[in-house]
Amino acid sequence: MTDQFSYTYPSPLKGYENLEPLSEERNDDGKSLKNPHHGILSKAYEEFPDPLAKDRRGGFDIHIYHFQNNPDQVIFAEALWERIRREFPELRIYTFWDKPVGPHPVAMFEVNLFTPAQFGAFVPWLVIHRGPLSALIHPNTVEPEEERNHTQRATWLGDRIPLDLRIFKLMKEREKQRELEAERQAEAERSKGEKL
Repeated sequence: MTDQFSYTYPSPLKGYENLEPLSEERNDDGKSLKNPHHGILSKAYEEFPDPLAKDRRGGFDIHIYHFQNNPDQVIFAEALWERIRREFPELRIYTFWDKPVGPHPVAMFEVNLFTPAQFGAFVPWLVIHRGPLSALIHPNTVEPEEERNHTQRATWLGDRIPLDLRIFKLMKEREKQRELEAERQAEAERSKGEKL
């Protein structure tokens, strides 16, 4: 479980401050509220909002899990993988894994989404067609925040499968080691230049 206080959150109203209070007026159904229309759709219909990646990684990854020791799930997952490849050839679809990989404790395959239109089409389709399988939907952000993206910012379809978060801590440690080594090399080069 993610500690919600480990992160900071910008105000949801950023950019919408100091506006007139919203009305409590109801629509004809008597339940829903009338919203102020200004004739402009949100930019989120056209592109993923910052800080989501808009590069070759795609804005979202979807990991679709199956228990590799359950023959019924394996058969269903293979059929779903094939169907997705045939019905959504514009999406990037990865290898059908028959074992755990990375932080994923059971077998899975991955689908990348690059636009809000792809997200809007594929996620509802997957809600209906995923059958007995669980799926993790997580964003890719400009600044790599892999642990946060796989936990606090993640959404699940079906049962949540606990991820092996240790891998993200190991990745951070390796990155720190590389940074320290680069600093040592830069310092050695400076010292070498000063001696000349």
